[in-house]
Amino acid sequence: MQTSTIEVRDLVKQYGDFVAVRGLSFSVAPGEVLGLVGPNGAGKTSTLHSLCGIIRPTSGEIRVDGHDIVGDPVPAKRALAFVPDEPQLFDYLTVDDHLRFVARLYGVADAAERIDPLLQELELSDKRTALPAELSRGMRQKLAIACAFLHQPKALLLDEPLTGLDPLGIRRMKAAILRRAHAGTAVILSSHLLHLVEELCTRILIIQNGQCMVLGSIAEIVASRPQLAGRGLEELFLAITGQDTPDASGAGIAGR
Repeated sequence: MQTSTIEVRDLVKQYGDFVAVRGLSFSVAPGEVLGLVGPNGAGKTSTLHSLCGIIRPTSGEIRVDGHDIVGDPVPAKRALAFVPDEPQLFDYLTVDDHLRFVARLYGVADAAERIDPLLQELELSDKRTALPAELSRGMRQKLAIACAFLHQPKALLLDEPLTGLDPLGIRRMKAAILRRAHAGTAVILSSHLLHLVEELCTRILIIQNGQCMVLGSIAEIVASRPQLAGRGLEELFLAITGQDTPDASGAGIAGR
């Protein structure tokens, strides 16, 4: 039986009296792409930040590649990469400097062999001496993702990974993400772009008020709710989260 790369059991995250995540449980196997979606304030960011060790869960268990993110954080974090919705870059490091710095952090012995193909794949080869301030928003996003890809993580957490990319960049980034999944990386992709989630993800986790509303493939979700048959992910999302109302019929409203 295949062991999951990411395992979350009864995750709770509380800020004072406010409970952001309420008993969330799910797993992501190697090669799987899990779409994490929900309305604004649903608990997606708290979930992702708990998974990568930025914040400490109030209770529950998170394991990455078999390592507890709280009890055994160093090997757990070595096995993952997290790309936030806003790229976190160093002002005075060039594109090449960023990748070499990340390589040292993760002990990537063959960094020189990995960097050039990665820069080519993400269309950054002609920007390798540029500082972040000299890059467009889309280029900064590509650099952040290149840094995440460099150590070939077993778990990849992506929060709005296509922000700032042009249509061709979006197409190529989708292909890059799928290549990692096909190579065995467990991917969690959080996005308000539901057509992207529907296209790339093998399963969908919809959360609301910090709780799991539904978890499964689109076919499984529809099978458990026959009244939703024939609907796309956006319509499923609106119906499951109770936003399927006459004033919520505008195209793409779930992504705003």
